[in-house]
Amino acid sequence: MLDLDLEFPFEKLAQDLQTTGISILPNFVSPDILSKLELRIAELSSDDFKQAGIGRLASHEQNKKIRRDKIHWLDTSNELESVWLNYMGELKAYLNRRLFMGLFSYESHFAIYPPGAFYKKHLDAFKGKTNRILTTVLYLNQSWAPDNGGELVVFNPDNHDEILTTVLPSYGTLVTFLSDEFPHEVLVANEKRYSIAGWFRVNASINHSIDPPK
Repeated sequence: MLDLDLEFPFEKLAQDLQTTGISILPNFVSPDILSKLELRIAELSSDDFKQAGIGRLASHEQNKKIRRDKIHWLDTSNELESVWLNYMGELKAYLNRRLFMGLFSYESHFAIYPPGAFYKKHLDAFKGKTNRILTTVLYLNQSWAPDNGGELVVFNPDNHDEILTTVLPSYGTLVTFLSDEFPHEVLVANEKRYSIAGWFRVNASINHSIDPPK
């Protein structure tokens, strides 16, 4: 059973998903969890991060034209990484109880955007092609200023050329949205930018999408 402190942010996220399909919540994560995640990043070396790809058949040069972030997948075998995975496990249970989403697993990775890195407009899932249903992005950048760049730009699901919102990657902010509904991109970062990207999955044979109002 979640305590009342967890119930409120989880409930606000659930309400946002139910009404619009996207949620942007500053200060969603406790300082204790954030400090543990920062500690884990500090422990990792550059060799622990790999160049992110866009598909098994894409070449290295094709990948770099679309995205230039580097990633490290989280695993419960590491105590500090498991703090985040366990917290997302609590969110998964809440959303299943509250919205009947049928979420059964969660995967996530640290992402580092060196200065000059970006990720062009894309969808995290295509309808009927994947079992990723819900995307999460947590930002780990203290004192991030607008001129540091690296904003997340989210586009209108009904018009992929129309900007719906632009999110500054501020410390502790969690962005959550339906993976197959919202195109998005990461603008060029002018400073090193840290985040955790993650995806809740469902059984691929069952459609559990929440249809936001049109």
